[in-house]
Amino acid sequence: MNNQRKELLLISNSTQHGRGYLDHAESEIRDLLGPRKRVLFAPYALHDRDGYADIAARRFAAMSYQLDSIHRASNPRQAVEGAEALFVGGGNTFRLLKTLYDNDLLEPIRARVEHGMPYIGASAGTVIACPTIRTTNDMPIVEPPSLTALGLIWFQLNCHYLDPDPASTHMGETREERLLQFQEENDWPVVSLREGDMLRIENGTAILKGTKGARIFRRGQPPVEVAPGTILAPYLASVESGTPIEN
Repeated sequence: MNNQRKELLLISNSTQHGRGYLDHAESEIRDLLGPRKRVLFAPYALHDRDGYADIAARRFAAMSYQLDSIHRASNPRQAVEGAEALFVGGGNTFRLLKTLYDNDLLEPIRARVEHGMPYIGASAGTVIACPTIRTTNDMPIVEPPSLTALGLIWFQLNCHYLDPDPASTHMGETREERLLQFQEENDWPVVSLREGDMLRIENGTAILKGTKGARIFRRGQPPVEVAPGTILAPYLASVESGTPIEN
């Protein structure tokens, strides 16, 4: 896995409370894209792809980028192969992954990102950058052929992370409990991104960005808190194998 050429921005949430679509991530998006002017958008995580693409196109136009939606391309694979940058939006992770499998797009996306094409993910689009989608919060409304995802990074992410509320009367599992259960069966660390968090990956280095700290879960160890600006390598270096666990 060639991590040195990858340029990724992995955003926990596309809309922050009290702000507009992608407003909280605009400066990081601009920094990632640099001089590039056209972005390919994958709206596959939502049912209304036309509506989703229109929303994303207006937002990127406000940043002076042209956004083209892959669902309108006559040949989606060629669209990926010719893209300057790719943005994969949020929604249902299972639907997103299944559609990528259906259109045979996982390998061309991997190849383009390996060769330096910038990748922006939000929510579900962030989770599919992981080795698998096993740490998504979503309901499996469809069944993809596998839970194996893009594997653009060597660890797992959980988006929209919610801390346990000691005053809550809810008797179901907390997010923390579910991620600890994941660690009982899997070796991958999980970086849990609270809303407002994002990861910037560049030159093989993963840095926590945003306004809130993240929580990292590792098998056999207590969870740890990391602050914005933290380089995550000391917490993740032991698992940088890039080898997916069989489903």
